[in-house]
Amino acid sequence: MIDSLSSFAINFVAILGGILLLVFIGAVITALIVYQIDKHQTQQTIRRNYPLFGRFRYVFEHLGEFFRQYFFAMDREEMPFNRAQRSWCYRAAKDIDNTIAFGSTRDLRSPGTYYFLNCPFPTLEEDAVKNQPLEIGPFCREPYAAKSFFNISGMSFGAISKPAIRALSNGAREAGCWMNTGEGGISPYHLEGGADLVCQIGTAKYGVRNERGLLSDDKLRDKAAYKQVKMFEIKLSQGAKPGKGGMLPGEKVTAEIGAIRGIAEGIASISPNRHVEVNSADDLLDMISHIREVTGKPVGFKLVLGSIDWLDEFCQRVVMRGIEQAPDFITLDSSDGGTGAAPMPLMDSVGLPLRESLPILVNQLIKHGLRERIRVIASGKCINPTDVAAALCMGADFCVSARGFMFALGCIQALQCNKNTCPTGITTHNKNLQRGLVPEDKAKRVTHYHNNLVKEVEMIAHSCGVPEPRKLSRKHAAIVVDSGRSVPLDVLYPDL
Repeated sequence: MIDSLSSFAINFVAILGGILLLVFIGAVITALIVYQIDKHQTQQTIRRNYPLFGRFRYVFEHLGEFFRQYFFAMDREEMPFNRAQRSWCYRAAKDIDNTIAFGSTRDLRSPGTYYFLNCPFPTLEEDAVKNQPLEIGPFCREPYAAKSFFNISGMSFGAISKPAIRALSNGAREAGCWMNTGEGGISPYHLEGGADLVCQIGTAKYGVRNERGLLSDDKLRDKAAYKQVKMFEIKLSQGAKPGKGGMLPGEKVTAEIGAIRGIAEGIASISPNRHVEVNSADDLLDMISHIREVTGKPVGFKLVLGSIDWLDEFCQRVVMRGIEQAPDFITLDSSDGGTGAAPMPLMDSVGLPLRESLPILVNQLIKHGLRERIRVIASGKCINPTDVAAALCMGADFCVSARGFMFALGCIQALQCNKNTCPTGITTHNKNLQRGLVPEDKAKRVTHYHNNLVKEVEMIAHSCGVPEPRKLSRKHAAIVVDSGRSVPLDVLYPDL
C-alpha cells in the first residue's frame, strides 16, 4: 500500500515537473517572439527601444486608472471627484454614520470654496418646515407638483445598464423624487419602478421621432399617456460637451437599445449637435409651445451657458409673447458636468461653471419679471449637501445629479463609462459585469442617498436661520475668490 502511494507521488511529481517545464519553455519562446516583434515594429518608440519590457509601461498606465485613488491620491486632490466626496456619497447611500472627527481636510482658502454664513440663532427643530411640493407648469393642462428639491438627472438606457435603470427607478419612487430618462428614450425599466419621469428629448429625438428622424406628435402623445411621465425636457446642450450631441459607442448599442432609440444594433449612436428646427429664440419657444400643446404637460429645456448675450433677447421674446408661452423650467448644466463619452476639448474647456452661470440666469429672469414663472433646475457636480445648498442659495428651485446617484449604485470612478467594461455593472451591457449590480439592494441605497442628502441640506439651512432649504438666498453663503478672501454671494452677484 505504502509502495503504491510512493510510486503515485513520484509519478505525479514527474508529470507536474514536465508540465511546468513545457510551460517555461513556452513562455520563453513567446517572450522571444514578442521581443522580435517589438524590436522590429515602427509604431511605438518605447517598445522598439526596449523590446518586451517596454510593454509594461502600457500595462502600468492602464492599471494606474484603477489604483491611483487607493494608493497615491490624497483625500481632497483627485478629480473629477475626490475620495472625501465619494466617501460621503457611499456612507449616505448605505445609511451609516456620516460624521467625521478631529477637523476638516478641506482647503478652506482655495478659490471656489463655499462658506455658509450661519446665524447666532439657528432654526429649532420644532420650527423647521418640511420640504413642500413646488408646482411646475401652471399654464399646462397637467401641471406637475414636484415633491423634492433633489432629483435624478438624465442618464440614458444605453449609457447605463438595465439593472442600473431598475435600481434608480425603484429608489426614486421610494424617495419621492423624479428621474430624468436621458435622451435615449423611455424604456420598460424606467416605467417598472413607478417613479415620476422627465422625458428628455435630445437632438436625435430618440423615442419620439418618425422614420425621418423628426419629432413625431403621435409618439409624443404615446409618451404623455404614461401617467408617470410628468414633464418633457428639450436638451439643447449638456455641460460635458456643449455643441456636441449624445455619443453612444457601437458596442453599447444592443438590439433592445437600438429598438427603443430607433437605430441599428451595433452602430455608434451620434446625435446631431443641435435640433435642426431650432435656430433662434423664437424657434425654441415655438418648439416648447408645440410639445406642451400636444402633451399637455410642462416643457422646458436644458443647456450649459457659454455666450450670455442671447439671454436678454430670449427673455424679451417671452415677455412679448406672454408669460403663458414661457418655458416651464430651465435646466442649467455646468461646464464640469459629466457624461458617458465626450471629446476632451469640450469636456475640459467649453462652457461656464454653475457658480458663474446660475446667478447670471437667475438675474436675467428677475430683470424681466419671469423668475416666478420659470423654475430653475441646477445640474453639474451637485453630489454633496454643500453643492446643492450653494445652488439653492444662488437661486435654483431644484437640483439634479447623475453621478451622485451613480456613486449610490456603487460607482468607483473607474473612468470606463465610454467603454463596455464598467467593473460595477452600471455603464456596461456585459451580463457578467452586470451580475454584481443587484437592483433590489441598490434601490435602497438610492433612496438612502437622496434622503440623507436632503436631510443634511436642511441642516445647513437651519444653521443659517431659515426654516427650509428653499428659503436660502445669496446672503446666506460666501465664496472664496482668487485673493484667498471670501466674498458674500449677494455682494459678488447682486440680486436684481
